[in-house]
Amino acid sequence: MGPRLKHKSLLIPALAFAMGLLFTGKAGYIHAKAHLAQYLIADAWDRTLAGERQVKPWPWADTFPIARLSIEGHDDLFVLSGASGRNLAFGPVLFNTRHTPGQALSEGLLVMAGHRDTHFSVLEDLKSSARVRLEDETGNWARYRVTGHQIIDVTRQSLIADEHTDALLLVTCWPFDAVSPGGPLRYVVTAVPDLKSGAG
Repeated sequence: MGPRLKHKSLLIPALAFAMGLLFTGKAGYIHAKAHLAQYLIADAWDRTLAGERQVKPWPWADTFPIARLSIEGHDDLFVLSGASGRNLAFGPVLFNTRHTPGQALSEGLLVMAGHRDTHFSVLEDLKSSARVRLEDETGNWARYRVTGHQIIDVTRQSLIADEHTDALLLVTCWPFDAVSPGGPLRYVVTAVPDLKSGAG
């Protein structure tokens, strides 16, 4: 399960303050900031499931959680709206904007991006046939099954081969152990709706 907080009334303000300090830190704080943000986003997601909409995880945020991503064998991750570099520091983001609120997550193509050295480091060991689930803002879950992965040079090839397919693409930079961030190579995990496993 994903991050959960006890005594939220006391911890949320403290975590928000700590995040403010971390934002001013150097690269050594990247992992701590990424981990801490998911706790605050988890609280915003709980409020979303309770009926609130576009809940900011901290007062100055320009993003909000839009899905919970569950990869078997790993902690849940909360997916943010807005595919900006700033938002990527706090969690995976929904990369494509064609998905509309209320549309079933297993319908159409979803592209989610995350950093290779924080939230999407889990992709390196994700095997074919692994199960992935997505929870939407209504609490409904869509199930996917990993069918493969590939390495793409984005200067030569598009990440998206078919925009009209029903699939989930999880994208991060490659190689995972690169010393310097960036570069044109992307590691792309493809998962398709797992209709045999049912809902929930």
